[in-house]
Amino acid sequence: MHLAARKTVVWGVLLTLVGGCNGRDRLTFPTSSDGLGPDVTIIDPSQDTTVNEGPNALVNGRVVDSDGIDTVYFDVQGGVTSFNPFVARGADTVTFQLPLTTNGLSGNTITVSISAVNLAGLHGDTTVRHITVQ
Repeated sequence: MHLAARKTVVWGVLLTLVGGCNGRDRLTFPTSSDGLGPDVTIIDPSQDTTVNEGPNALVNGRVVDSDGIDTVYFDVQGGVTSFNPFVARGADTVTFQLPLTTNGLSGNTITVSISAVNLAGLHGDTTVRHITVQ
């Protein structure tokens, strides 16, 4: 095919793709109204802490995003407890309570990291607590 004919075909295809669909057919992606991901707050314990071996230690908190939360992720290192991600289905607030097993863990530190992603696909900052078991 001659170069001029190729250019005509390419322009014809581009014009068809760009002009040939109405607003309903165009690809759209969710956007965040504030440009930020979800805000994760660990309320209790409010700072790194030490607990006695024995009953479960509890980690309580909240995730907030006015654009809607897609998923909350819980990562627990140094302990024996694990949690699956929580699918929030667009809720603007999610509260959580994580019971952490401390039996047999004297001398260990459990690191809890929590993060979330909103419906627009933006990741918020990860919030971390270190819980030392004595």
